[in-house]
Amino acid sequence: MQPMLSLNNVEVIYNDVVLVLKGLSLNVPERSIVALLGSNGAGKSTTLKAISGLLKPENGAVTDGEIRFLGQPIHKKDAAEIVRMGIFQVLEGRRVFEHLTVEENLRAGAYTRSLRGFDQDLELVYTYFPRLKERRKQVAGFLSGGEQQMLAIGRALMAHPQLILLDEPSLGLAPLLVEEIFRIIRQINRERQTTILLVEQNARLALEVAGYAYIMENGRIVLEGSPADLKDNPDVREFYLGLNEVGRRKSYREVKTYKRRKRWLS
Repeated sequence: MQPMLSLNNVEVIYNDVVLVLKGLSLNVPERSIVALLGSNGAGKSTTLKAISGLLKPENGAVTDGEIRFLGQPIHKKDAAEIVRMGIFQVLEGRRVFEHLTVEENLRAGAYTRSLRGFDQDLELVYTYFPRLKERRKQVAGFLSGGEQQMLAIGRALMAHPQLILLDEPSLGLAPLLVEEIFRIIRQINRERQTTILLVEQNARLALEVAGYAYIMENGRIVLEGSPADLKDNPDVREFYLGLNEVGRRKSYREVKTYKRRKRWLS
């Protein structure tokens, strides 16, 4: 069965000099949650921007390979066209329109489609995020970080996406809020059948919600598999879950030398 999204040997270069993605390949099946894990600088956000067409403003470009969505090549299309095809990226750091109200932000999410059914879609978002309904007339810049993340995901839902690209939804949030947002991500996938590609540094949470996961290092995929298989991998347990062979959580002093010891980097 053909995946909804496929990246085949993709290379991305910034400023015609800096090679960030180095022959990256991955598949995202329809209606699934796929996690893309890795440390800072591995190329995770660049991967999402390559898919969503957001490399150009940063002077980046896909220079080799191809990206296909529902069988169509999209790596040469602009961002607006990609959104209209059904892909919506929730950027790292929320990026809400701070001077607009919550409801105006949600209306902006629907700009690529007819506003028919807008009120029903709004109520759907409020069903997932009741706090947004309470604050619907409030200016978004005064929301908490967790509420802004909810708004960013809600704005994505207003576009009726087939595929949501989620970039670090847990970043900067309190643990209880992170748990709530990941619960809602799973609920959206289950109830709306929305496919999700999730970039996340919190490997434990990502592996709890995903059906498949890839691990990136230095612009390449170095490991992939089911969450159960990856959790059993000693390198993943040590370097991403912070556990040693007997399940004891390792200290920062023990983990920080990982670059010299990862078997897949040798």
